[in-house]
Amino acid sequence: MSLLRLGVVIVTMGTRPRELEALLTSVEVQQAPATRVILVGNAAPLTDMKFADNVTTVPLEENLGCPGGRNVGLRMLSDSGDVDVVIELDDDGLLVADDVFSTVRRLFAADPQLGIVGFRVADEQGHTERRWVPRLRARDPLRGGLVTSFLGGGHAFSMSMLNQVGLWPAEFFFGHEESDLAWRALDNDWKILYEPKLVLQHPATSPDRHAVYYRYTARNRVWLARRRLPVLLVPVYLCVWILLTMARTRSMSGIKAWWGGFFEGVREPCGLRKPMRWRTVLRMSRLGRPPIL
Repeated sequence: MSLLRLGVVIVTMGTRPRELEALLTSVEVQQAPATRVILVGNAAPLTDMKFADNVTTVPLEENLGCPGGRNVGLRMLSDSGDVDVVIELDDDGLLVADDVFSTVRRLFAADPQLGIVGFRVADEQGHTERRWVPRLRARDPLRGGLVTSFLGGGHAFSMSMLNQVGLWPAEFFFGHEESDLAWRALDNDWKILYEPKLVLQHPATSPDRHAVYYRYTARNRVWLARRRLPVLLVPVYLCVWILLTMARTRSMSGIKAWWGGFFEGVREPCGLRKPMRWRTVLRMSRLGRPPIL
């Protein structure tokens, strides 16, 4: 049996050159080498660095957002036909071990229904924040297993899964694109595995450092519900998150931006609606996270 071929996609805006160089070095020293590495510059020329021979740079004139930029790389790997599993990494992340890719390859080879493998994200001291653990009971970040979501910072996809369920929702631009893709994968009977042994070191930054965080978070949450949930669950999901957001948000400007994004999500087209089956709702509930939280 031939070994699965690995590809890598990294999206950058060119604002973290030292971190990106370190990440690419950690990719190069992996025991299982990547067949192709696609580096997408979101409105970044990528002319000030030298890259390994297997790195293809794709400078974009326009910032397509994280999901849109990743889709550019994923389409290139799909069109090449020589990649079975694709690994996506944040440009300020770092692979601290050299066996990450070989472990990824082993996991996908062992289970043909495995669609997504999520990495454990940890800061420079090895600490994993609760929001980085893809389950509700997040006290133990070292407990792996099947889950209903994954972190965008470090993960791996089966190319067969992507070919069936589709790519990232580029229109989301920033926020909740992982949930949209994860829900589609689950609804097509693919598995999502959280594997804490696969570590991506990442700075412990706050998501609300982005100026558009509150607006896009609210808008995309509404779009997610409209696109993927059975009609009976849409108001339940949105009411739950309205209550949680109002309880957690301390910034009045943040609350104002959130409500602006919420009503934008209600008014604006959300894309093709294809709600998940009730069987998938039950499956997610059994995995510990029903699609209302």
